[in-house]
Amino acid sequence: MDGTRYSGPIREARVFPHGLVAAGFADDDRLAQVLDRYPAGLIDINLYDYQDDGGHTLRTGARGALSGADLLKAIQQGRLWVNLRDVQDGWPELWAAAMDEFGAIQSSIPGLKAVRNAGQLILSSPKSGAPYHFDNAGVVLFHMRGRKRVFVYPGDETHLPEASMEQVIALQTTEEIPYRPDFEADASVIDLEPGQALTWPIYAPHRVRNLDQFCVSLSMDFQTWGSRFRNGALFTNAVLRERGGRPRPTDRMARPELAARWAASLALKKAGVMKSRIHDLARDFEPDAEAADGVRAL
Repeated sequence: MDGTRYSGPIREARVFPHGLVAAGFADDDRLAQVLDRYPAGLIDINLYDYQDDGGHTLRTGARGALSGADLLKAIQQGRLWVNLRDVQDGWPELWAAAMDEFGAIQSSIPGLKAVRNAGQLILSSPKSGAPYHFDNAGVVLFHMRGRKRVFVYPGDETHLPEASMEQVIALQTTEEIPYRPDFEADASVIDLEPGQALTWPIYAPHRVRNLDQFCVSLSMDFQTWGSRFRNGALFTNAVLRERGGRPRPTDRMARPELAARWAASLALKKAGVMKSRIHDLARDFEPDAEAADGVRAL
């Protein structure tokens, strides 16, 4: 299945081997030590409540005062989805090893040339998952512990409306986008084991479900010049749409027009024309290894 309407070197979901598991990066002792020292401002602690129709609500939590070992215990027995952002700064040893693995994957995909990489380490409870969403970059998901199921959907206007993409890229909403249960007929389903890495077309919507095991994955984002230009064009379109315009879809734009709108986005961001609405989400719980779902209310 061709997974996107956007040009790019990755046209469908692909699985690759990697060697991060053998290096011990997902062991309990190593993870507890990392949680002890990781900057609290770079830790996102989330809990999703799912409805029968596939919808969800998001609750966000604070790091709290737990030791790394106790925080890890709360994640392992609860219902949490925890992101350690900016792994390139927070855990340089893991990042260096992951970049070596990324180099091997990049060299096997003709035409792929990343110009910027960043990553987050995902520690997630056995019964947790990530809802239907998209990333505004390419992704390689290096899976290191547990088993998880990834659903990847086509990146067409039905599954990925550009108006919704604009809102995410302009930081007016989080990464989640409109979902319908009938989308499942169009999904590619991949079960990931430790030692496997998964990539998919840039922007392709996806969701994740853990298969009743504590999971550890490194999600590496990468930008190409093509994705940077398109992200800028989507931001500029968001500004135009907010002002009553009807901007042209970016998949109808050639590279020079995308580049021009990217340049315009730099000026618009510098002028502060659209303020972020997602940086001040209220936090209403802290992890607690002894509580239901691994959390206690603040």
